[in-house]
Amino acid sequence: MTGYNSDFMRVLEQRGYIHQCSDAGALDAAAGAGMITSYIGFDCTAPSLHVGNLIGIMMLRKLQQTGHRPIVLIGGGTTKVGDPSGKDDTRKLLGQQQIEENIASIKAVFTKFLDFDDDGNGAVMLNNDTWLKDLNYIEFLRDYGRHFSINRMLSFDSVKLRLEREQPLSFLEFNYMILQAYDFLELSRTHGCTLQMGGSDQWGNIVNGIELGRRVAATSLFGLTTALLTTSSGAKMGKTAKGAVWLNKDMLSVYDYWQFWRNTEDGDVGRFLKLFTEVPLDEISRLESLEGQELNDAKKILATQATALAHGMEAAELAAQTALETFEQGRSSQGLPSVEISSADLAEGVGLLHCFVLAGLAASNSEARRHIKGQAAKVNDQVIGDETAELTPENLAQDGTIKLSIGKKRHVLLRPV
Repeated sequence: MTGYNSDFMRVLEQRGYIHQCSDAGALDAAAGAGMITSYIGFDCTAPSLHVGNLIGIMMLRKLQQTGHRPIVLIGGGTTKVGDPSGKDDTRKLLGQQQIEENIASIKAVFTKFLDFDDDGNGAVMLNNDTWLKDLNYIEFLRDYGRHFSINRMLSFDSVKLRLEREQPLSFLEFNYMILQAYDFLELSRTHGCTLQMGGSDQWGNIVNGIELGRRVAATSLFGLTTALLTTSSGAKMGKTAKGAVWLNKDMLSVYDYWQFWRNTEDGDVGRFLKLFTEVPLDEISRLESLEGQELNDAKKILATQATALAHGMEAAELAAQTALETFEQGRSSQGLPSVEISSADLAEGVGLLHCFVLAGLAASNSEARRHIKGQAAKVNDQVIGDETAELTPENLAQDGTIKLSIGKKRHVLLRPV
């Protein structure tokens, strides 16, 4: 369906979020008639969410901006089970203490994107462990298990793909989709939630929740998904050579976050501006039509605007300025990511390979060695060809740091302490 009447559905369509919707016309009508409540679930398998989660966060933001109420559902309970969607193998199970530490760490991310004030359509943050931990298994199976068809569950992509690849799927994981469906039912009962959103890999789980609401409570619920993102070259969105692009700045520096967006492929600039920034659509049309060097300016705008949402405009502009000084003006900058190194160790000499690993520019000594042999490793902007070299106080620049680089875009400062 196109030509939506509600602000919510119209904005989602214009900016490219909508992939699947269970009943687009009825949802559009409901969103136009008054405030609706919608949720997205986020499992807490790591101390930070990553860029792959960002499109869901942005959908909740658009929901709230158009007058509706978002629920952030933290999967403190479902994390104990593990979601098989999009996975080739069983997710590592975490202990309760680690789950609680992860929850505490990721909560702050949402306050950057959503307003949690109590008035009107203020966002709500809940933890599904609140209701899942006290379920009586026998009663749960009796009351809800009978509404799920094994035949149909086996047809969902999240299960079918795993089986086709002959990858193990535990009974524990198989229960995940039932628990997610129950979450939707619980939120509809307790918070009037009528819409679940998520990535397209969650479509089967969402449909289960819609049907459970209809069968158990005669409630009309809706589902809406966005397409799983890949770059123009087919790479998975949010993955780099250094690993996941984390949203917490203690796991990925603001500068590296800015650089991730600055390195967007040419064909993705317009799409990512729509999805991950709030640049007006007419300006996006102008920016995505640029070519050559001018397109790089559009990428800088994307980087700064996306970084500003996650880390604030001041930090985003500092990252942009750092990049300008580092790449275009050839100067070292105090705004680069930095790691500490012992002054005492430096005085005795520290192996170059170890320093590149310490700085996170190489995962191992052998990887650092390959960079050096490939003429990609630099110390204070000078190519280093000797893998046995050591860094000493003589390598300190005037600002008291040592700048390590891999290629043209990856830089870290060593700070003696």
